Amino acid sequence: MRRSSTFARQVLLVRVGRRDGDLRARTDVALAERRYAEPRYGRYDAEIEAVVPVSPALAPASPVDDPTAMSIPLLPGERTAARRMKFAVVNACTLASLMLGMLAIFLAMQGEVRVAALCLIACVAFDGLDGALARKLGVASPFGAQMDSLADMCSFGLAAPVVVYASLAGSVPPAAAAVACALVAACAAIRLARFNVSPKDGRFFCGVPTTMAAAVLALTVAIGLPVSGLVLVGGVALLAFAMVSSFPYAKLARLVKLPAWVWLAPVLGALIDVRLTFAVIVAGYLLSGPVLWLRQRRAV
Repeated sequence: MRRSSTFARQVLLVRVGRRDGDLRARTDVALAERRYAEPRYGRYDAEIEAVVPVSPALAPASPVDDPTAMSIPLLPGERTAARRMKFAVVNACTLASLMLGMLAIFLAMQGEVRVAALCLIACVAFDGLDGALARKLGVASPFGAQMDSLADMCSFGLAAPVVVYASLAGSVPPAAAAVACALVAACAAIRLARFNVSPKDGRFFCGVPTTMAAAVLALTVAIGLPVSGLVLVGGVALLAFAMVSSFPYAKLARLVKLPAWVWLAPVLGALIDVRLTFAVIVAGYLLSGPVLWLRQRRAV
C-alpha cells in the first residue's frame, strides 16, 4: 500500500508538472506572439485612423483642460488700465444704443411713438459713435464687433419695427402692419448675419444698411409723412427687401465728399418742406442701388 501510494504520488506529480510546463510554454509563446504582433497591429491601427473620414461640419474639439481654449481675451493687445478704460467707454456706447432701443419699445407700447422714434435716432447716433471711438482709440476687437451686431439687432431689428407698428395702429389693418414690420425684423437679421461673414467693401454697402433703414423708419415716424397708411406699409416692406438685396449703396463717407452744390438743393428743400425733401432723398437713395448695379453690369 505504501509503495502503491508513493507510486501514485509520483505519477500525479509528473502529470501536474507536465501540465504546468505546457501552460508555461503556451504562455511564453503567446507573449512572444504579442510582442511581435503589437508593432504590426499598431501600424495598421494608425493607418486605419489616418483614413477615417472627418466631417467638415464638426470642428476638432479642444480638450476641456486646455487653458488656451478657455482664456480668450476680450481686448487683444496690451491690456493696460488706460486701454481697458477706453474699451469700457466704447462698449458703454454700444450698451447705450441697446438700452435706448429697449426704451423705444416701452414708449411705443405706451403710445408715445414720436418720443420712441427720437430714441431710435439716438440709437443711430450711439451706433455710429462706438465704431468711430473704437477705431480712433485703437480698441477695436472681435468682441466689440459681435456686441455691436447684437445691439443693432435689438435696436434696429426689433425696436424699429415695433415703433413703426405702433405708429400704424388704427390707420391700416393690423395684419398688414404686422407682416410689414415682421419683414423688417427678418431682413435685419439676415442683413446683419450676411454683413458679419462677408468681405468688407470700402466704397459700397451690399444692400441698405440696417442702421440707415432704422434711421429712415424713425424719421418717418418722427416727422409724420402725410401719406396714407397703406403707402407707408408698402414703403416699409420695400425698405425691408432693400436691406437684403444685392444692390450696391454708397457709404456715408462717399456721400459727404460730394460737391457742396449737390447738398444745396436738399438744404433749400428742407427750408421749404421738410417732409417732401425727406421723401425725395430716401427715394433717390433707394433708386441709386439698382442704377449702380446696372452700371456695373454694363461695365463688365
